[in-house]
Parts: sequence; structure tokens; C-alpha cells
Amino acid sequence: MKILKFGGTSVGSPERMKDVARLIADGQRKIVVLSAMSGTTNRLVEIADYIKKRNTESGNALIGHLRGKYKKHIPELFATAEARKRCEKFFRDEFINLGRLAQGDFNETMEKAILAQGEILSTHMMFFYLQEQGMKVRLIPALDFMHIDADGEPMLRPIHEYWERLLAEDKDTEIFLTQGFICRNPQGEIDNLQRGGSDYTASLIGAALHLEEIQIWTDIDGMHNNDPRFVEGTRPVRQLHFEEAAELAYFGAKILHPTCIQPARYAGVPVRLLNTMQPDAPGTLINNTMQSGVIKAVAAKDNITAIKVVSSRMLLATGFLRHIFDIFARYKTSIDMVATSEVGVSLSIDNDSRLTPIVEELKKVGTVEVDHNMCIICVVGDLVRENKGFLARITSAMSDVAVRMVSYGGSNHNISFLVKAEEKKQALQALSDKLFKESSIN
Repeated sequence: MKILKFGGTSVGSPERMKDVARLIADGQRKIVVLSAMSGTTNRLVEIADYIKKRNTESGNALIGHLRGKYKKHIPELFATAEARKRCEKFFRDEFINLGRLAQGDFNETMEKAILAQGEILSTHMMFFYLQEQGMKVRLIPALDFMHIDADGEPMLRPIHEYWERLLAEDKDTEIFLTQGFICRNPQGEIDNLQRGGSDYTASLIGAALHLEEIQIWTDIDGMHNNDPRFVEGTRPVRQLHFEEAAELAYFGAKILHPTCIQPARYAGVPVRLLNTMQPDAPGTLINNTMQSGVIKAVAAKDNITAIKVVSSRMLLATGFLRHIFDIFARYKTSIDMVATSEVGVSLSIDNDSRLTPIVEELKKVGTVEVDHNMCIICVVGDLVRENKGFLARITSAMSDVAVRMVSYGGSNHNISFLVKAEEKKQALQALSDKLFKESSIN
């Protein structure tokens, strides 16, 4: 049994929904996870923001606009009067409920409930359509089984117990449809999974049930070996190890969130990235197989801030590094790259929201320099030290780029370079030419 997740662009219009329905109507038993229709969550965020600012008039206007948009989808999606009537009633009730939420006093619980409506709308539309097509489908509310603990971490046992019982009791249903992203917190209130959203939902269910495969359907044919927005001639990577996929996701490959595949990795369930618009394309398979000595891809992470701290003493004093890392930990700011020298340390962060107090603390132990608008370029593959020659190829490609920092050795799967943002495109293209185009010629 497989689980298939379809993102917002995959269900972004009635025609796209029909495409998804054709993809899943193969007679095989499966679980299907849907995101909100593309653009819906952003609009719901706007609505919540107006309510937070006590501008209920503008909030209600946006609710009316969103309701009108969904109402137009009904005749485009459904062929029968009965199905149109069912969907119209659901929309009417749902938007009345959304309007009631907008009238209350704003709080975090209300905001989460508003944001949850996108997935609820898309799954009900798909449910009504699949029923109209005569498919054996059952809609399973994610709020019935997806729970997070006090630390915001998802709980696998309730997922396993719920779905194991459901699948054992219901042998007739072919398509089990549910929402991604949304869940309940320990207080029983509507919440969300945040990291990875609907991908995370699919990974958690697939891992809990040890399914055959987790499929993530998007609008691109797998993870590419470089960023197609900046580099010409990129191509999909057909296979990645879980470690390689996590590195690429963390360092900028937007198709996948870095944490969402961790449950699948620990359970040993393969993940396949596929393209709804090109369903016959093989996509990218992510599993526990490592191809020896192969460089797989390059990714870039933007909006990086570099910080250099030079010790007030000539040599690093005992506890200097620990003191610096404690400062970042205290302000809950993660560090991406680290490089040390005899008298100082350089590091990078991707979240500068607490930069001012961090710098004030760092100035107590040394001289501080800060560089903004930096970018991390990451090369990913099987980069163990025994594979001679790969390091020379990578560094030679970067010979015309001003590199601020290099990180290598902390992982067997990546080497990272910190460069100025304006040199990002040049670095990506140079690495692509050296690592992929030359190797294909040879």
C-alpha cells in the first residue's frame, strides 16, 4: 500500500483536481493526502492578519472574495446537479463558520483554525468529485489522528493505532483521503505541523504504517541537480540517499522540507518525488542506497548572515567556543557553518531576528564583524575522503568566486561555500559546468 501527497499546485484548479483523480483511480488501495489549493493559505493568512489588527471589515471582504472564487469552481468540477448541490451546501456552511471565527477576539487558536480551512476545503471538493465518479472513497479528518505533544512534535503511536484499526475494519474502501498540515495540540485545539506541512503528514503516516512507498507529487519532475531558476540545462536526480536529500533540502532545494522525510528515513520507507503535470516521468527516488563516489546535486541557501568573532586574547581561551555557542543557543538561533582559527571563529546563521542581542553578547568576548546578504552554496553526494579527486574538481569550479568560508568534514555528504549573494548565480553555473556537464562529456 502506498501513500500519495498532492501539493497546492497539483490541486490548484478544478482541471488539476480532475488530473489527480485520474492518477489515483488505478484500482489500488491507497491513502491520499491533499494540501490546500494554491493561493488559499496565503489568503487565509491575510484574513487572520486583518482580524488581528481588528479590521474585521477588510477580513470579511477577503472571506467573501475567497467564497466567490470557490463558488466558481463548482460548475467547472462537477457534472451532476446532486454533486454541485452537496458542494454548494458545504461551502456555504464552511464560509459561515469562517465568518464567525472572524468576529471573535483574535488569539493564536483562532488563527490556527482559520489557516486549517484551506485543507478542509480542498479535501471535501476532491471527496465529492471522487464520489461523483463512482470511486470507493472515504474522507478521514486529520484532526482525528494527527496529534502533537507539548513540544510541538508529532506523535506516531496514535497515527499507527488509528490507521491500523481503520484499515483492518474497512476492507472495501480503495481511496482514503485526508488533509495535510493540520493537527491537534495537547489541549485538543486545532494546530499545524509547521515544518514540511503536508509532506510531513504523508511521511508520518507512511512511516507509522511502514507502507510500501511515500509519493510526493508536485509541479516539478523530481529534485534537480541544480537550481533551474538560475542554471540552464539542469536535470532530475533519479536517486538520492536520505542523507543526501536532507542536505539538499536544508541547503535550499525547495521541493522538499529538510525534516519531513526523517520519519520515512527512520522507518526505511522509500520516498518518491513525482510531477503531477508529467506523471510518466520517473522523478526522484529517495531511499537508503548510497551510490559510491557520485556527486548528485548543488543547492543554494539565501539570506545568510556571516559573523566573525576574534578573541580579545591572542589565543583562544579555554571555553571560548562553548561560550559563543551558548549565546546562540540562548537566543534559539541555529548555526549553519562554522570555521575556526587560532584567534577566532566565523559562523553563519539563516535567521537574524535576534541578531542585535546576539552581537551585543558576543562583543563581551571579542571583536565582532557581521556580513549580510550572503549565500551558502552546497555540493551534495558521496564525498568521503577516500574518493580522491572530487575536492579538486569542486574547488577548481569555484576559482573565480570570492569564497568567504568553507565547511568540509562535518558530513560525508556535503561541502559548503559561503559567498556573497551577488555571486550565487556564477557559483551555481560554474559548479554545474564542472561537475555535471564535463562528467557527461567524459
